[in-house]
Amino acid sequence: MQVPLQFEFQSNQTFASFFPGNNAEIIGQLQALAGEGLEQQIFLWGDSGSGKSHLLQACCQQAKILGKDPFYLAFTKEKLPAPALLEGLEEMELVCLDDVQHVAGDGEWQEALFNFYNLHRQNNHKLLLAADCPPKYLPFELPDLKTRMGWGLTLKIQPLRDDQLIEALNHRAHFLGFDISASVGRFLLNHYVHDLPALWLLLEKIDHATLVAQRKLTIPFLKQILADDHG
Repeated sequence: MQVPLQFEFQSNQTFASFFPGNNAEIIGQLQALAGEGLEQQIFLWGDSGSGKSHLLQACCQQAKILGKDPFYLAFTKEKLPAPALLEGLEEMELVCLDDVQHVAGDGEWQEALFNFYNLHRQNNHKLLLAADCPPKYLPFELPDLKTRMGWGLTLKIQPLRDDQLIEALNHRAHFLGFDISASVGRFLLNHYVHDLPALWLLLEKIDHATLVAQRKLTIPFLKQILADDHG
């Protein structure tokens, strides 16, 4: 058996650091999947930037805390790794596959994924899949693989409403260790509301800047941070 490659945990991407919004039920299902829940497979879908990757990482970390053996793999549009990467993964108790829509168009990868799927399920291990659309809309050429993607629970991440965005900002900032005033929050949302992943990255830069300068976050200081960032 080939030993699967290790993957890098994103330590800040936990269930605690994820603002649930209207997704509390989904988080509960994922926590059960990482633990002793009876569900064997979950397919998570939603828009880009909605937090799918964060939740898959959180699931892996929860499973690790509970003494299980998880694995995370994100597919990218630019280049797929060799399908041999899947060899031995059927032994892992929880496998999380992110952005599976990028396997479309690659027959060799779809065949390998199909074979892995069958072996992993026979071992009674758990599988968490994520994509930008529901299973029935995946552009896979292998019909049996597409069918299997829909065998378990299919859950859609609900995007944050406008009135939840300030709460989400405060939640993430508090998790990082600093506070955001209402005026600073509104300023950020006016500039970044349509790109949440960029906003979360910016919060990490703000956290670093406030620590280094030992200053409270104000709009003038925020403008300075943004200017330095663009510079």
